[in-house]
Amino acid sequence: MCFTVNVNLVREELENRFGAVLIDPDKYRPSYYYNAFSLPDIPAICSGMTKEIRMVKWGLIPSWVKSMDDANVIRYKTFNARGESIDQKPSFSESFRSKRCVIPIKGFYEWQHSGNDKIPWYIFDSHDEIMSLAGLYNDWTERSTGTTISTFSIVTTTANNLMAEIHNSGRRMPFILDRLTEKLWLDNSLPANSVTELIKPSPEASLNAHTISKLINDRSTDRNRADIIKPFNYSVGNLLF
Repeated sequence: MCFTVNVNLVREELENRFGAVLIDPDKYRPSYYYNAFSLPDIPAICSGMTKEIRMVKWGLIPSWVKSMDDANVIRYKTFNARGESIDQKPSFSESFRSKRCVIPIKGFYEWQHSGNDKIPWYIFDSHDEIMSLAGLYNDWTERSTGTTISTFSIVTTTANNLMAEIHNSGRRMPFILDRLTEKLWLDNSLPANSVTELIKPSPEASLNAHTISKLINDRSTDRNRADIIKPFNYSVGNLLF
């Protein structure tokens, strides 16, 4: 699963990396900590609009949803989309066909079960570059007001060996795009079966990971701070490292 990410990226980093323009910079707030359950607005590069970086809200609302009440129920169930079934599930199949996106991040967080404890980890690119997560998006319009909300979901896949040890309760990980698959993921002319064949776990060598303090669990403090991603050692015998 992938519910918490670090998007501490300034506008210039995003625009230079993707050769695109952030079209609504006033809405963007770089942060070390974004949690899906707060329904944050996060930058995205969307298929058909690759020269723009749009702000999209976490929690995909499918086009067939009729009311805001229904939207507010389903969006808490669509933070992630399982790669094995996104071409079949009603919530995701339409977006999979023509509304795929890239979510740029600096890293993401996961929790490792160790007995009765849950140890937080920070996972990031092995070269400390921007990571591109595969996503699906949709522009949903509330019929009663005409208001349009742009939303997204992060695609997940089976975990590689590293992530299987860290996310040992579910053994899942986000589908992370390299430079080649990034372009293919955004190419709406690519046949559906070719797109699904792209969805694979990342090579372990492409990722770094370390344990972090439980500051990330503290809802009473500001988690948008550099301390949140600093390495922290635990005296627990069965951790990965």
